[in-house]
Amino acid sequence: MAAGPDDALFGYVERFASVLVSAGFPPMPARVFVALMVTDSGRLTAAELAQMLRISPAAVSGAVRYLIQLGLVHKERMPGSRRDYYRMPGNMWDDLLRMRDQVMSRWTALVREGIDLIGADTPAGERMAEQAAFLEFATKELGQILGRWQEYRASDAGAGTASGGASYGGGSARPGG
Repeated sequence: MAAGPDDALFGYVERFASVLVSAGFPPMPARVFVALMVTDSGRLTAAELAQMLRISPAAVSGAVRYLIQLGLVHKERMPGSRRDYYRMPGNMWDDLLRMRDQVMSRWTALVREGIDLIGADTPAGERMAEQAAFLEFATKELGQILGRWQEYRASDAGAGTASGGASYGGGSARPGG
């Protein structure tokens, strides 16, 4: 029997998820993340995710809980429905980088506090000063990247690649489409 489009899509989801897993992402959240990414509507129910990924509802539950904690997925209800839908926010990447920026700022403050405690002139203090300098540099660069992204997104050049983050098309034969 020839592979159908669902099998090709399933294979793509599995390949993409395996790349995320090799980068440290847990397997089930990686699969759910990619499934939501490739869905035209941008949202699926737990049952649709379980069917699409050929996994149990319990596996979906754990995966979406993890993704919600990271801000990569939002849980919502559609008017008139009793089902929970999971969707990927359109501005997820820049939101994620903004959160990372805040975390790096806190790390920098803690590293600086540690330097004050152990002394900047100690070997540990010197190592920590290098770490603090890197974190400060990365935080500054990240802020500039996010600013440039917003400019690009608003420009004519970005108009063809950025949807504005909120809208997703519909009308697909795939789950949620």
